[in-house]
Amino acid sequence: MASPEIMLTNLDEPLFDGADATKRDLVDYLEAVADRIVPVLSGRPLSVIRVRAGQRPFMQKNVPDYAPPWVKTVSMWAESSRREVRYALCEDKPTLIWFANQRAVEYHITLGTAGHLDRPSCLVLDIDPPAADQFGRAVAAARLVREALSGAGLAGAVKTSGAKGVHIYVPVQASVSADDAAAATRALAGRAARLDPGLATTAFIKADRGGMVFIDSTRAHGATVVAAYSPRARPGVPVSFPVAWESLDEVSPRAFTVRNAAQLLAGADPWAAALPSPQALPEDLIAEGHTIPVARVQAMHEGKRRARAQRGSPHAAG
Repeated sequence: MASPEIMLTNLDEPLFDGADATKRDLVDYLEAVADRIVPVLSGRPLSVIRVRAGQRPFMQKNVPDYAPPWVKTVSMWAESSRREVRYALCEDKPTLIWFANQRAVEYHITLGTAGHLDRPSCLVLDIDPPAADQFGRAVAAARLVREALSGAGLAGAVKTSGAKGVHIYVPVQASVSADDAAAATRALAGRAARLDPGLATTAFIKADRGGMVFIDSTRAHGATVVAAYSPRARPGVPVSFPVAWESLDEVSPRAFTVRNAAQLLAGADPWAAALPSPQALPEDLIAEGHTIPVARVQAMHEGKRRARAQRGSPHAAG
């Protein structure tokens, strides 16, 4: 089939307030990196963050009815919204550019492919410092995760999140179930935090973190993560960019933007090069993780307990 013609519109308009970039900058960047980002997106239900002129960014999961018929889709039940959602599958450059023309700035994907969400291809640990100017502390916490990975006989690749922290990906074999992957992620986060409890924490409730770097282990099951090479809807339009472990201390997450990231790649695909081959997970790591409560569930119960205590629970009164 011939590549469809896409009528690009309003290219010289600002992408959004404070972007310091136009819609043309977004389209040009995604055209330049299409052969790198499309393989990352391919086969995975896609959620995008769009920014319409004069409006706040919003996440779009359902493909709009006016989407061209050549945009591939998959219909899946979304537990969070309790309904069937028709997700896009970005399988080619025209689909990517069509989304760019819709002002889709961010590209978020599932950890498993459309037919195998119960078999994630990676563990993902999200390293989130308490403030945007503390990237150095995020790097230090990322190195704790790398040490924990090494201790388990595993390896991972790292990229800037495009926001204030970093993401660490650990490719796993197709035989790993979603439950075991989630458990292993919790165990790795816990091991990393214990290496330096004055720097890092796994506390899901923000008020409990004490100003420490949060090692987020909740990217599991149906959760999504921003894709490598994806722009972010933030001032300057930074890009989630692959970084070599040995270069982490030398970078700033704001150094990679839609205006310069394609040139910095210089024809290479550092994300594909950095990702290790899929790995088996150690049984002891999985077993340890299954003893650790799921952070979101634990936080929900703790929130309810604190709310009861705050208003004076009748059980507490006897």
